[in-house]
Amino acid sequence: MLVNRLDKRAAVFRPPGTDDQDEWGQPTDEWIEVVKLWAAIEPLRGQDRAAAAQVTADVTTRIRIRYREGIDRTMVVRFKGIEFEILYIIHPEYNRSELQLMCKEKQ
Repeated sequence: MLVNRLDKRAAVFRPPGTDDQDEWGQPTDEWIEVVKLWAAIEPLRGQDRAAAAQVTADVTTRIRIRYREGIDRTMVVRFKGIEFEILYIIHPEYNRSELQLMCKEKQ
């Protein structure tokens, strides 16, 4: 069951939009936190990494979260100072229970 593996506290951020302003009313260039959530962060290795390389060579990490509306590929996931760029979003079985975020670690 997915719930047993959601043991890491991560945050999802979105890029600033044209309407986002700081406390002085100026446009901001800081990423905006969307949600903090529990996740399973799994570095891909071995056979998983070889399969992911067929889609793209950049996929290095799979982040599993409970299903949530509004998560898209423009966002990033941050965990303990590491930032992951979302490359693909997989909906296993389309049953609205889980999302798999296929990511690469930003340098």
